[in-house]
Amino acid sequence: MRILNVTQTYAPFLEFGGPPVKVRALSEAMARLGHEVTVLTADWGLESRFTGSEPPQGTSRSPFGWRREENGVTSIYLPTWFHVRALSWNPAVKRFLRARLQNFDVMHIFGLYDFLGPAAAEACLRRKIPYVLEPIGMFLPIVRNIRLKRMYHATFGKAMIAGARFLVATSPQEGDELASAGIAREKIFLRRNGVEVPASLPERGRFRSARGIPQDAKLVLFLGRLSGKKSPDLLLEVFAMLPAQLANNTVRLVFAGPDDGRMQARLSQMAERLGVASRVIFCGPLFDAAKWEAYRDADVFVLPSQNENFGNTAAEAAAAGTPVIVTEGCGVAPLLADVAGLVVPHDSAAISRAIARLLTEPDLYAQLTAGCKQAIAQLGWEEPAREMESLYRRLVGVESRVS
Repeated sequence: MRILNVTQTYAPFLEFGGPPVKVRALSEAMARLGHEVTVLTADWGLESRFTGSEPPQGTSRSPFGWRREENGVTSIYLPTWFHVRALSWNPAVKRFLRARLQNFDVMHIFGLYDFLGPAAAEACLRRKIPYVLEPIGMFLPIVRNIRLKRMYHATFGKAMIAGARFLVATSPQEGDELASAGIAREKIFLRRNGVEVPASLPERGRFRSARGIPQDAKLVLFLGRLSGKKSPDLLLEVFAMLPAQLANNTVRLVFAGPDDGRMQARLSQMAERLGVASRVIFCGPLFDAAKWEAYRDADVFVLPSQNENFGNTAAEAAAAGTPVIVTEGCGVAPLLADVAGLVVPHDSAAISRAIARLLTEPDLYAQLTAGCKQAIAQLGWEEPAREMESLYRRLVGVESRVS
């Protein structure tokens, strides 16, 4: 099959968090299954990532912007005329769709609150090409610009959702959210996310050494966007409630991830006010090997989100052998609960108790560390890719009979 994935952000722009990582993983998994996969995305400064004066191998100009071939996937980066946060204006999208859309059998749109998805959906409806929409946790407008997000649903979003053959939910929780908004259950396709694990994990100690963290300190890690939805401020409040030492070891808290809306400055001020600034470390976004070094060196990983359609970072931490604590609002929670981690309410006292337990109860810690291998064995991308392949084939077959 010829598959077109449409996404606002894609590799190498991993600073946008989970979406570019997820779309890359699924695209490459589909390519390994023998399908022709193209990703249509915005250019957030690809040329500035070139290390030399010439584009790297596999990268060239196309009539629509930069074109890159990597791991069996072709990606087209449309020129960005202007942008606000992760929202960009890419006029070349309509030109690409007019010229190339007929070359694809099915389209998969990732995300909401951008202009690429609605333009692609409208073109598919005109050409009678089936498409699926994966909100990637964005459907509920619960934080930041809520009024604008509701306006988006009333204009672009409503038509795009109505025209989709299926909406992909990555957890039963997200499926329930879609259904509660009036989307028919038979139109909701449940497919979990997967986790890409390196062929070999880094040795322990590298992350700590690079940042001057003692090897015998207890390290609590938050890795993800520093945004209100993920509640890093709640975790900092929890950290301040813990004793400075647990099990005779100093406790440190690391925030790793891109800043969102000056959250890091607010967290820094809060740490000073709470008297824990000397034990809190901000290290900015971490990618690839650096990210896995952080997972490996952490004693506990915490994802205290208000709402998370899945929670890939928690699954990645478990894949690195680090027990996790996730809130009940994370879609990944049922897959990790009491196997690789603890699931708690979105509540400071509950999170504090969970951290204290993992840092002071060796038997529990050993049990969950051993369970990490069990959990991650069920979280690869192979099964989700096969499920998407089956859905695409079903859609393509139906459309062929209709036409």
